[in-house]
Amino acid sequence: MLRHLLALVFWLWAVPGAAQPQEPATLVADRVLVPAGGDQLIAEGNVEVFHDGTRLSAARIAYDRASDRLTITGPIFIRTAGGEILTAERASLDARLESGLLRGARLILDERLQLAADRIDRVDSRYTQLTRSAATSCRVCDDGRPPLWEIRAQRVIHDSEARQLYFDNAQFRVYDMPIFWLPRMRLPDPTLTRATGLLIPEPRATDQLGLGIKLPYFIRLGDHRDLTLTPYLSPETMTLEARYRQAFLNGAIEVRGGVTNDTLFDTPRGYLFADGAFRLKNGGILRFDVESASDDAYLLDYGISGADRLDSALSYTRVEDRQLRRANVTVYQSLRAAEDNDRLPPLVAEAAWERRTTPPIGGTLTFGATLEGHLRTLDAGPDGLGDTLRAGATLDWHRATVTRPGLVVETRAGLRVDHYTFSDDALADDTTRAAIQLATTLRYPLIRPGPRATHVLEPVVQLAWSDLSGGAVPNEDSTTAEFDRASLLSLSRFPGEDATETGARAALGLSWARRGEGGWNSRLTFGRVLRDRAAPGFTHTSGLDGTASDWLIAAALQSPDGLALEGRTLLDDAAQVTRAEALLDWTNARINLSAGYIFLPPDTRENRTDAVREVSFDGDYRFNDNWSAGLEMRYDLAAGSPSRAGLDIGWRNECVTVDFSVSRRFTSSTSVQPTTDFGLLVGLTGFSTGRTGAAPRACQD
Repeated sequence: MLRHLLALVFWLWAVPGAAQPQEPATLVADRVLVPAGGDQLIAEGNVEVFHDGTRLSAARIAYDRASDRLTITGPIFIRTAGGEILTAERASLDARLESGLLRGARLILDERLQLAADRIDRVDSRYTQLTRSAATSCRVCDDGRPPLWEIRAQRVIHDSEARQLYFDNAQFRVYDMPIFWLPRMRLPDPTLTRATGLLIPEPRATDQLGLGIKLPYFIRLGDHRDLTLTPYLSPETMTLEARYRQAFLNGAIEVRGGVTNDTLFDTPRGYLFADGAFRLKNGGILRFDVESASDDAYLLDYGISGADRLDSALSYTRVEDRQLRRANVTVYQSLRAAEDNDRLPPLVAEAAWERRTTPPIGGTLTFGATLEGHLRTLDAGPDGLGDTLRAGATLDWHRATVTRPGLVVETRAGLRVDHYTFSDDALADDTTRAAIQLATTLRYPLIRPGPRATHVLEPVVQLAWSDLSGGAVPNEDSTTAEFDRASLLSLSRFPGEDATETGARAALGLSWARRGEGGWNSRLTFGRVLRDRAAPGFTHTSGLDGTASDWLIAAALQSPDGLALEGRTLLDDAAQVTRAEALLDWTNARINLSAGYIFLPPDTRENRTDAVREVSFDGDYRFNDNWSAGLEMRYDLAAGSPSRAGLDIGWRNECVTVDFSVSRRFTSSTSVQPTTDFGLLVGLTGFSTGRTGAAPRACQD
């Protein structure tokens, strides 16, 4: 109660003075004295002053009414309305706490960056000048040990409105050892997330390009757009990369590219990537994606992407309650040495419309139309493929019912009509095809609940028949088929429209699922397809050729600690594996792991002359708050040699991040050579260019 009464006394005493601010400060203290004459006020013991969002704590404050100033004795603690923290031994400030002088002071920004100085001058609450200052975001220990890094300067000015730090005669030190000196330097303070300036340099060394460095420079063009220019210099290359980003009210775009003059090619090289999406007023979404490279090896040489096919697309999609509209145009560029862009359809255009309704007989009726065209730049070659245009209409009816004993009956009927038109140089004639499909699927789920887990056993049988009438067409979109858990009950297991399954067939399946209360979940599926006659469109390694398919076995396991395992294999009647794959994911507080295995036997019809047997591994492990390591590997078991390997080692604390990486690409072709890539990235936290950090370093270490 006494402290509140003294605060009221100071408030009433300060109001009559003409020199007082419009919003007087509020003072709280254990003792308040007004010496004879009434021109001074002295507050002692747990003194606190509040003014316009700023709070000051001190041992003693003396207020002089004539000069309208506060003489403060420390320890002093000041927190401004903008979040700045100042500490000092003694100070002289105006009554508004906006301007003045602090001795033996520290300025702390965003509780991240601290600046110590012999003297701090405050001007109009915007500018703070620090004389003979040292700045660091590292923990400063009381035993006198120097911080890991610091910037010493003759003068530092902090502009709280522009959120910038200006250093004069700056010296960067590591463990008190001078590293380099700059006469002038500007850095953003920790509260500014986007500021024009030089970003962290990135050293890079490769076998082909030698030792070089990237110097990214960020340019803020406004609140919603920016540009980053990155010169890359080495003895073998001169490259300028650029990235432009802009956000709009209804979308965003990003453009990346680079121009290169190096010793690997006699002509200039480069690439261009761009993507964006916009939501239109009618509810549709317009997207674009541009991918282009000057040659097959550029993206790999400069570590931009490992893609071997590039696609540039413009698409429109509008999804409504019962209607779908979509259209897209795609341009392909192959970077594979064995593929000819002119023989591929480099331009593919497609438009589709689909509507769903409920007919009087029940179920769901879906009908629609499609238009698709393939355009080549050269006349048809030995394969006889030229320009193609396909117009089609579809009709599909689906109904599911549950009988009283719990049997689920699904009935489906479909009709598709397509008309194909070919260019004059193609070896195919114009034709119209019609395909009809009928299927009935029976499921009988058996559920067994338990105290620890619920088990579901579901046998399923599908009886299907389809027929195709019309002339033959070249198969361009259905050369590769997959037999897995998702396609077991498909009416056609071909991925496209140029080929379709015909005749009578039956799909048999049995699945078991377990859902545990503790988070342990598992699933196991068996399946097979039987036909009245062989389907010639399927290859042997697809597992779908002949009158009886291979046995499908698919399994999945999920644990409560982030472990997920999924696998699939195909077995023929001789119990030989014809195709297999497995995926492993494990994520928790310390580990992030992804591993995979794939096996594909040789198949010339799928353009695979050799077997593919490969394992891949990509993961990182955090040993403690400071150290982490990552490993990447792809190993070709069939060839007995690695395809790619990489190692990443990182160390960080509260004020610095260091990341060292090395990777090796072992594959080679006519345009790509094996190469080793080294990278080093060092970031200082505390500024907007490096905001992430680990737990603070303990001073007793």
